[in-house]
Amino acid sequence: MLIIGLMSGTSLDGIDLAYCEFSDERHFQLIAAETYNYPASWQERLASLHHASAEDYVLADAELGRFFGECILHFREKHPGRVDYIASHGHTIFHQPDRGFTAQIGDGNAIHAVCGVPVVFDFRRLDVALGGQGAPLVPIGDRLLFGEYDCCINLGGIANISYEVDNGRIAYDISPCNMALNHLAGLTGLTYDAGGTMARQGEIITPLLAKLETLEYYHQPAPKTLGKEWFEKHFLPFLEPYMEQPLENVMRTVAEHISLRLAASISQCGSNLHKVLITGGGANNQYLLELLKEKIGSVDIESIDSRIVDFKEAIIFALLAYLRINGKDNTLASVTGASRDSSGGVICG
Repeated sequence: MLIIGLMSGTSLDGIDLAYCEFSDERHFQLIAAETYNYPASWQERLASLHHASAEDYVLADAELGRFFGECILHFREKHPGRVDYIASHGHTIFHQPDRGFTAQIGDGNAIHAVCGVPVVFDFRRLDVALGGQGAPLVPIGDRLLFGEYDCCINLGGIANISYEVDNGRIAYDISPCNMALNHLAGLTGLTYDAGGTMARQGEIITPLLAKLETLEYYHQPAPKTLGKEWFEKHFLPFLEPYMEQPLENVMRTVAEHISLRLAASISQCGSNLHKVLITGGGANNQYLLELLKEKIGSVDIESIDSRIVDFKEAIIFALLAYLRINGKDNTLASVTGASRDSSGGVICG
């Protein structure tokens, strides 16, 4: 089965498309993958959409779906071939599962109307309706496609972890990652801190680091997830008193904090930990990985195909669609805290 997976992360660093062929639920081939950058107009619109009117929100949902569809058409022109389904994560605007809702926009019906291919979308809301967090959804892909690793970490807008315990999958969001680092880089006009260059030049602000480490979320048990709302309400206010200091120092402190949170989570995976798979945009932040390696000692951070590092989430959403189409569970209650496993995703077309 040939599926294009689409992923748009909270850091707004682009739309990832992964053209995959699945022979079964454990074996795939990545045929092609590309990232399409958001125009500045869409970046600004999506960054502020959680404050918009209901009418503007619904309009953005429809228009982003059409924009996704146009990106897919351009991608298919460059990478022609049969496509059986499109799997779209969409772009998260609201994520408050404790209040019973989550929302990813980019209407799958609009994608189908533009592309003429069946679309699977809206993967998270069934799990939330069943009392779960609606996230993370990637861990079932970690189990089926990357099960040889002792734990899998994705460094996206939010860092998350996934690992096996007693034949059950455990996963949760660790901390902000690129969402925080890109926010700080943006204050200088940069999209991101390439390779961690800015953070490397700074010094740790000890009082700020101490405050960040006290955030209540870190001491809550899994399952647990983070969203942009939490970042704005709880994380950013801790940074504000220190923004008169050199920005490199704030960046260095946040990078240190992220590496500490990553190391603490890795330490919970058990004593037989040998191989860690790290993927996502943050895997290209050499300085952040150096800080992490200092803290986890002899544990190996594995290198794999760089395309899989960058496009793993898009690949796994293609897998989630494959499972949904074949009537198999694609969401794990052990991960999300829902009342049962489920097969999430709306199919249109």
